[in-house]
Amino acid sequence: MKRNGNESGRGMDGYAAVAHAIYRGSVEGKNWMEWNDGKKRCAWANPKDEAYIRYHDEEWGIPVHDDGKLFEMLLLESFQAGLSWACILHKREHFRRAFDGFDAKAIAGYDDAKCEALARDAGIIRNRLKIRAAVTNAQIFGAIQREYGTFDAYLWRWTKGKTVVERGAATSPLSDAISEDLRKRGMKFVGSTIIYSYLQAVGVLFSHEAECWRTPAPCPKAGL
Repeated sequence: MKRNGNESGRGMDGYAAVAHAIYRGSVEGKNWMEWNDGKKRCAWANPKDEAYIRYHDEEWGIPVHDDGKLFEMLLLESFQAGLSWACILHKREHFRRAFDGFDAKAIAGYDDAKCEALARDAGIIRNRLKIRAAVTNAQIFGAIQREYGTFDAYLWRWTKGKTVVERGAATSPLSDAISEDLRKRGMKFVGSTIIYSYLQAVGVLFSHEAECWRTPAPCPKAGL
């Protein structure tokens, strides 16, 4: 159910036009809103934040098979640890500039001087441990690519290429297993909660709420 540019690719001005919602109450304990464009969205989609609306509508939960995008989201999710996703989302383009367009091969070769320069960059999260982890994770990402051909092949083998429909959780046996495997390989900041969020972001898990316009899921439910 991936949307093309005409369906979902309105410019930021277009999203500004729908970035207003009327609170209607709650259904089964969940707050929901009626949006100006007539669509219902997940409760976490902040109606006052155009970037959040765009991310919800155009990226979150859509299956990703491009290794470049898979690494980008892995890096961003690892930097989110202990922070809000909104914080990361609004710094995304700064991260893109600072980390060579999320080029895993380039990042894998960063030396101490480059890491220190990043630690002084006010546009990103200046956490030295996370910066060093990004380098380590890029190196391991490359090792996984060499082992499986692509990181995509590695990641999607866990669900046999299927998207798992799952809501209302922060971890799962799937995220536990992938997290454990990545940590054994040496990756950092890839705990089960971070990996669960990552799997939701790249569409391995489909977690849009039942009332959201992004539902139904692009694939039927599948097990491990």
